[in-house]
Amino acid sequence: MSDIAKRYDRLSADFARAVAAVPEDGWSADTPCEGWTARDLVRHVVDTQGTFLGLVGRELGDIPSVDDDPAAAWDAARTVVLADLNDPERAGAEFDGFFGRTTFAQAVDRFLGFDLVIHRWDLCRATGQDERIDPDDVRWVREAADRFGSNLRREGVCRAELTPPEGADEQTRLLAHLGRRAW
Repeated sequence: MSDIAKRYDRLSADFARAVAAVPEDGWSADTPCEGWTARDLVRHVVDTQGTFLGLVGRELGDIPSVDDDPAAAWDAARTVVLADLNDPERAGAEFDGFFGRTTFAQAVDRFLGFDLVIHRWDLCRATGQDERIDPDDVRWVREAADRFGSNLRREGVCRAELTPPEGADEQTRLLAHLGRRAW
């Protein structure tokens, strides 16, 4: 298993645990993503997995509906992506992406990994779960955000940076950088 596949496996499992822990009455909770409920957020994350597969001519296939079973939908989507990451030929499939020529695995690592960490925080925040992000993931996401450059502030990515409170920890500073209020 490559380092990218290992990271995706770990981050997608963390997201799966957060999805599984959403209480039944929590699916309509508003998230830090304006206009999105907890269910909408999971739908976005599932759909994004399919979007990235589509960049290399593949599909999620017939997976459960987020409306019927968000946890099953996520588990099915992450299983498809992880299988492709564990297949060297599929992981190495190239396409011309937003940042130039890249591979499926590199794109998954660059964007989907970032998305999984931040949207897990969003989901946990919305549904009253433990919001802590592993310190290594905080640093990794910050580096990824910096590589996005001005694209980080494009419509639908991240809102304007906020000013964190004085003495804020690294996680709070990261979230403020991404336009999320964690205080």
